[in-house]
Amino acid sequence: MNLSRFYKVSALVIVATTIMAAWGFSPVGVDAVVPVHWNASGVPNGYASSLVAFLLVPLITLAVAVSLVVVPRIEPRRENLLRSAAAYQSVGIAVVLLMLVIQVVVVLAGTGNPVPIGTLVGGGVGLLFVVIGNVLVTVRSNFLFGVRTPWTLSSDLAWDRTHRVVGRLFVVGGFLMVILALTAELLWVLAVMLGFVVVVVLVAVVYSYRVWASDPNKRSIGG
Repeated sequence: MNLSRFYKVSALVIVATTIMAAWGFSPVGVDAVVPVHWNASGVPNGYASSLVAFLLVPLITLAVAVSLVVVPRIEPRRENLLRSAAAYQSVGIAVVLLMLVIQVVVVLAGTGNPVPIGTLVGGGVGLLFVVIGNVLVTVRSNFLFGVRTPWTLSSDLAWDRTHRVVGRLFVVGGFLMVILALTAELLWVLAVMLGFVVVVVLVAVVYSYRVWASDPNKRSIGG
């Protein structure tokens, strides 16, 4: 699988987040206690040492990059995943760019700078949802990437139709989150995110079963 763009973006993000960590250590040192978690009102309610807080995102980004490289090697439906390479790469890039946004929030907050947490994180997650929604329709049936219910995995018709419906939901939900991130409080962004997840899960389960049940070419569950 050609993931050259993903490799390049991941490398740049790892370098950028590491440089930001070094910049953050300059004013506060490595032993300072800094916020790493905020409540629904944007008030810090979780703390860690600056050493952990500032280096966590680069390490997580590295782990994400490695895992996305390993996944295609263990996928049982490898050919289908290879056919989904463009979507796979696009989502991977969006995820590591979101990690860059999170690093900006953590380092700025840890060094005492004002940071619009809801706007940056909520908007970033919303854009990630939009990217996912736009590429879901191109994802072929596999066990590791996409909407994986017992019925989508045993019916190509259920897989295709469910991904079209869920993809549209992701785009709409993502844009709504971006708008709220720019105009509303963090609490509303989180509420919409939680509600969106619940709706998507319910739609994916119910709709995929209904399509599977009507598919004359469906396979037995696990087949």
